[in-house]
Amino acid sequence: MTNSLRILLTLSLGAGLSSCITMQEARIESDYSYSGNFRRYRTYDFVHSYGPLSDTSRLGLVLRDAIQQRLQQQGYRAAAKRPDLLVNYHIFEGAVNLRGYNQEELERWVAQHEGEADDTPEQSRQTYDPVRRLLTDGTLMVTLVDARSQRAIWNGYASGVDVPDNARAETVLRRSVRSIFDRYRILAKGYLLSPNAAETGGH
Repeated sequence: MTNSLRILLTLSLGAGLSSCITMQEARIESDYSYSGNFRRYRTYDFVHSYGPLSDTSRLGLVLRDAIQQRLQQQGYRAAAKRPDLLVNYHIFEGAVNLRGYNQEELERWVAQHEGEADDTPEQSRQTYDPVRRLLTDGTLMVTLVDARSQRAIWNGYASGVDVPDNARAETVLRRSVRSIFDRYRILAKGYLLSPNAAETGGH
């Protein structure tokens, strides 16, 4: 698992360096649930959205496409029936006060732990260390939900996302998504074992 994560880190390094827009001032954060079974997820589908970010709106389509591209680069497949993950996203205007957690990086935790289950003994459970985060000037949040348990298992968010009302909006959103998913460097289960992994991950 660790070697796979290192490979992904190397592949995405160039992309991450090229995303220096206003994101230099943006604050990128993420947190996760210790009940997430991150080693077993293969497929995903989107939660239907409404309003300015609806499935048919211009901004909604850009966000869906950017998220989908990144997930597919990490080996996840879209699945309308019985997906492992449900993907949701939202843009908050102005300042947002969110509760997050002080945690080690996700890939390090995944390499050393299995996801907790309902029957995991209390003494074996991880302890959450909550922290309040004040995010300003617009925040894009992406949430991954375990479809089986219906629990949110990962949140990634970028503050300081100023979406202009012009052609630059697409660039800002795509780079914001890229920066957020730089905090989720988990490959789909069995991805690097697939003979077509190099082809499907290169788009």
